[in-house]
This record gives sequence, C-alpha cells and structure tokens, in this order.
Amino acid sequence: MAKQPKEIVTNIIIKALPSKVWQVLTDFEQYPNWNPFIKSVTGEVKVGNTIVVRIEPPGAQGMTFKPTVLAFNPNKEFRWKGKLLVKGLFDGEHIFELTDNGNGTTTLVQREVFTGILVPLFAKMLDNNTIAGFKLMNDALKVRAESAS
Repeated sequence: MAKQPKEIVTNIIIKALPSKVWQVLTDFEQYPNWNPFIKSVTGEVKVGNTIVVRIEPPGAQGMTFKPTVLAFNPNKEFRWKGKLLVKGLFDGEHIFELTDNGNGTTTLVQREVFTGILVPLFAKMLDNNTIAGFKLMNDALKVRAESAS
C-alpha cells in the first residue's frame, strides 16, 4: 500500500521584484556566503540535467544528493527531484515559486513533496529540522534580496 505524500510548505514576502529575488536565488556561487540551509548547488542548472546539492538542516545531519532539474523558469519557478539511494525509498521534489504581488514585493514559496516508503521514518525530522532550514533560508534570502534592491 502506497503511503500518502508528505508536503512541507513555507513562504515569505520579500520587498523586491521577482527578478531580484530570482537573481539571488540562482546565484549558486554565493550560496556559501549567505545560505544557512542549502550550502551548494553545482552543475549546469537546466531542465533534465542532474545537479549536485548540499543541504545542512539545523540540528540534523547534512547530506549531498544529485537531483534532476524539472523546471527552471526565470523569475517564476525552480524545481528539482531527488532520491535517497533508489527511487521509491525517499524521494523529494523541491520547489521554489516566485509570485509578483504587483506592489514591488514578491512572495517566495519554498516547498517539498516527499514520497516513498521511508517517509514516515523521517517525518519528525522533516517537521522540525527541514522546515526550520527552509525558514532560515527564506529569511536570509529576504535580507539579501532586500539589501540589494
């Protein structure tokens, strides 16, 4: 019997246009300087490519994985899907969505949909450490995008 997917969602309003937020979000070389959650993204980021991502959730073991880029739409959406060891054990589709609020602000939604037989095993870590990591990254991205505007 397949388990229901688990989704975690965070969002933040940033006082900057989507183009500025996108510029900060996709300047992967700068991640080590400001991003407390996703420490690195390497490889050619384009749809269909495999990239290398290093995450370090607060209070949890960091991990490096090799997701496939599913969407890379400038100023709108960046999405990848990764897996732990083999597909179906613990898969995660990570999504960044930018919405232009029409008033000089952007809503950033950072979410992830987890599927696989091991999801229940990691549920507590996802609810605590991973959500905390998303929020820390959102806050740091807001500060960086607003200070650069």
